[in-house]
Amino acid sequence: MRGWWREISGLVLPGTCEGCGAPRTALCAGCAGELAGVGAGEGGGGGRVRPLPEPEGLPLVHAALPYEGVVRELLIAHKERGALGLVGPLGGALARAVEGAVRAVGGVGGRPLLLVPVPSSRGSVRARGHDPTRRVALAAASRLRRAGRSARVVPVLRQRRAVADQAGLGARGRRANLAGALEVVPGGARLLAGGRVVLVDDLMTTGATLAEAARALGDGLRGAGGGFVRAASHSAFRPASRPVLRSAFTSGAAERPRSDFAQHVFEQRVAAVIASSPASFEINRNSSETWIVAGGER
Repeated sequence: MRGWWREISGLVLPGTCEGCGAPRTALCAGCAGELAGVGAGEGGGGGRVRPLPEPEGLPLVHAALPYEGVVRELLIAHKERGALGLVGPLGGALARAVEGAVRAVGGVGGRPLLLVPVPSSRGSVRARGHDPTRRVALAAASRLRRAGRSARVVPVLRQRRAVADQAGLGARGRRANLAGALEVVPGGARLLAGGRVVLVDDLMTTGATLAEAARALGDGLRGAGGGFVRAASHSAFRPASRPVLRSAFTSGAAERPRSDFAQHVFEQRVAAVIASSPASFEINRNSSETWIVAGGER
């Protein structure tokens, strides 16, 4: 209700920019330009991001923008204050990150893009009055379709148990909090057949949430495939690399896995987020010794 009330009141009352406070607009031209990456050079300021320490199983993650300044304010306004009018521009930023993620692993080969949002808890959806990640994922898929991509949102992940509030937890605490917390809904794996799966979220801090989402998705796909298991090294999560298979089948070397599921089980996991810590961009540009401090936002 809170989000809808903001939308209705915005039609009759003067507003201020959610990014900088400029009067009489929910998003001024300058803040819209920052969200679109205007002036940030090729790629709109985005790129691959990696937190350190990097959690085991983290997919290759692309972010559209650093989580700072105006971008931070806009994400918080949409997520916590129900500024639903920002969903279009935020969806555009997420669409750029999705494009970057799939380019990094060689494209999609004509397959549709299947955006799998990280699920929010029922409690947080009730408290906020909306599901911000799913809403932005839908806007990103729409933007991708307008650009000629086949794309849709496939919300196949759900929480299997309650988790504590992530605010204030560091990297180790977040990993422990989220371990085993997500699962694929019954029948969800079949909805992913034939497409290129991209995990999506609004923000990455320590990477614990995306690592858990990738684990749950992998377990769900392996279970649905039947007759084969994945045996790939986690160290294979690198651009343009392939998993090193040690043992692919459970019932004989001559057996071949079903292609729809094998395609997903053995391909490199990728994820896209709107924003990540500025330090996580610098890890790739400069020194491997750069460390980020886990923030309170999620």
